[in-house]
Amino acid sequence: MNVLVTGGAGYIGSVVTEELLNDGHQAVVYDSLCKGHRGAVDPRATFVNMGLQDDEGLWDALTDNQIEAVIHLAASSLVGESVEDPARYYDNNVIGSLRLLDAMLDCGVSKIVFSSTAAVYGEPEKQPILETDPTNPTSPYGETKLAFERALGWYERAYGFRYASLRYFNAAGATERCGEWHDPETHLIPLVLQTAAGMHGELAVYGDDYPTRDGTCVRDYIHVVDLARAHVLALQILDERSAIYNLGCGGEGYSVQKVIDTARAVTGRNIPTSVAPRRAGDPAVLIANSEKIRSELGWQPEFQDLRVIIQSAWDWLVSHPHGYEV
Repeated sequence: MNVLVTGGAGYIGSVVTEELLNDGHQAVVYDSLCKGHRGAVDPRATFVNMGLQDDEGLWDALTDNQIEAVIHLAASSLVGESVEDPARYYDNNVIGSLRLLDAMLDCGVSKIVFSSTAAVYGEPEKQPILETDPTNPTSPYGETKLAFERALGWYERAYGFRYASLRYFNAAGATERCGEWHDPETHLIPLVLQTAAGMHGELAVYGDDYPTRDGTCVRDYIHVVDLARAHVLALQILDERSAIYNLGCGGEGYSVQKVIDTARAVTGRNIPTSVAPRRAGDPAVLIANSEKIRSELGWQPEFQDLRVIIQSAWDWLVSHPHGYEV
């Protein structure tokens, strides 16, 4: 299948592209490089350096490459930034994504896998979260992702689109060539490992008095390869139906302190920490139930162990101390 991967030069998108190509698909990476990295693009893929606001560029990418389906990962994705600058998030995540849908409609492409977020649930009343639980986002980031999910539903009714929307929390880990490198970095595992590598001073732990086993927040962490596999697997349902799936690590999740302790064991380094006040809106526990995608698509995460996740991320950071800079 010929697949367009928007945001394919980003952390998750680059690994999705790897998995598509390894599965025998043809991949076209469509990325503006405003956040992504040219060095993250698999050399086997076709690369188009454009953004979602370029209507002609979208049309050409879809038609010139005879695209049959789209995996849509291009988005602004920082919760705090979305609160400070909601206009940017509505422009990128809603308006830009609708331009993509309209270009697909014009070009006769009606299949899309959408990289959504479990942030659409907001602060859920129970754990783990099911796909049928209420959606009540607490940030413009989650709100814009949900808005596009709802648009997909209406496009299905009106135009016969088929979509799979994947809701997840925290991708982590790395492949041999693709790892996590953001500026600024806000995700826990790369921050922990960068601290271990001496790139930062102390690591801030936001709250140690939550009602959890060790007092720190508990979250889902999924190896980026397992996450990418779910995106590729989701393509198989699009001939027949649409679906929404949660993606979670299963079990009880991992606490911030557990991540730090595991990183110390993996790296053999001291990781200095300091306790900071809780961040507003941080729930004690966020875990997504992923039984639906396991039973319907046979998704079986292979790298679920936290030590394996952190080891892969550490190996990549050691071999790429300056990220994708040559």
